Amino acid sequence: MARKKEISRDKILDVAYKMAVKDGIEGLTARSIAKTGHFSTQPLYLEFNNMNDLREQVLKRISNDLRTKTLQQSYTGDALIDLDLSYIEFAQKHVNLFRAMFVDGKFGSKVISDTLMDLGTETFKEQYPDTQYDEDRVHDIVIANWISTTGMAALVVNKIATFNQTQIINVLNAQIHDAMLNNRLSETQENPMFAADEDASLKDQLA
Repeated sequence: MARKKEISRDKILDVAYKMAVKDGIEGLTARSIAKTGHFSTQPLYLEFNNMNDLREQVLKRISNDLRTKTLQQSYTGDALIDLDLSYIEFAQKHVNLFRAMFVDGKFGSKVISDTLMDLGTETFKEQYPDTQYDEDRVHDIVIANWISTTGMAALVVNKIATFNQTQIINVLNAQIHDAMLNNRLSETQENPMFAADEDASLKDQLA
């Protein structure tokens, strides 16, 4: 009869996940996980190919949590604004994890960024179902939205600025509407602020 494993894969992932959420990814070493979970390092190497494999599984769990719970809070009834506010609240509650994933880029994985892009795209289409934008245009709008939201989250987390919810909503709404009117991520987009009339080009104005 095979001996029952004392430390399961799920047990290891539970410990590593809680550590990552609390302190970020940097502390996820075999020794630190084993110490926190009160077991030896041997089960880690039996259950996972290596530490990169374990970190990837933790990322997938975090990604699923973001998609199904953390970024699904309701504040205003506007789906995209609620997504942004949920993200900012997440950054405030889990500062180290936010910095590791979105500021320092230490996770080195597309799992989280793909999750955010998918969520942003789905949520934009939910809030603005009647728009006729193609997929590339929606992608640019979502990117612009995440740039603004991440910037505000970073300012709040680093205590560089303080905003109340109304101020945050006003800024985000203004940014979303601007992104819908002006594709500033397009290389061919001209900024109307620089144009003297309908026929003037940016190149002509700066010549």
